[in-house]
Amino acid sequence: MRRRRILITVASALLLGACGKSDKVAVPDVFGVKFTTTQGDFVVEATRTWAPRGVDRFHELVNIRYFDENRFFRVVPGFVAQFGVHKDYDIHDRWRKYFILDDPPKEKNLRGTLAFAQSDPNTRATEIFINLADNAALDAQNFVPFARVVSGMEVVDKFYSGYGELMPEGKYIDPNRLENGTNAYLEPHFPKLDYIRRAVFLK
Repeated sequence: MRRRRILITVASALLLGACGKSDKVAVPDVFGVKFTTTQGDFVVEATRTWAPRGVDRFHELVNIRYFDENRFFRVVPGFVAQFGVHKDYDIHDRWRKYFILDDPPKEKNLRGTLAFAQSDPNTRATEIFINLADNAALDAQNFVPFARVVSGMEVVDKFYSGYGELMPEGKYIDPNRLENGTNAYLEPHFPKLDYIRRAVFLK
């Protein structure tokens, strides 16, 4: 992976597979999610007008507590902090194949915004990054922000970044082993990674 591209670490490309689909619930036009992490709390506000398909998927994942115990497995200072690999391989393996169609870009990848990772058109699934800086290059690559951090960005800035970029640009975390081992791979080999204790809707 080049420094200025965001790739999901997905081996297959089964568009809109039915695996892991949860019951549909009504999605508010705007809603907040509180992330409790090993560094503290931060709050995200998602807005459907920014990217309705992306926001619906985000709501779906929060609703089933998909992000609980997710590691921030890719933290590159001045670029992004990425998460979205479920702690359990079987669950992750189902959801990583359940892609959503692209949303047209409406917002910019500014510091504090969130967007889904993707490798090709219509390949957004579960992996999300938080922009740690204004990343104009990602706008040109059609990464579509769907939410923003409204409080606690100082917490996001503290996430452990010592393992850096994924291989082959980096030298520590192997994206293939990450995809096929999830937390069973990350926890013993990269114990300093910060992680999400829980992500819940704000009342």
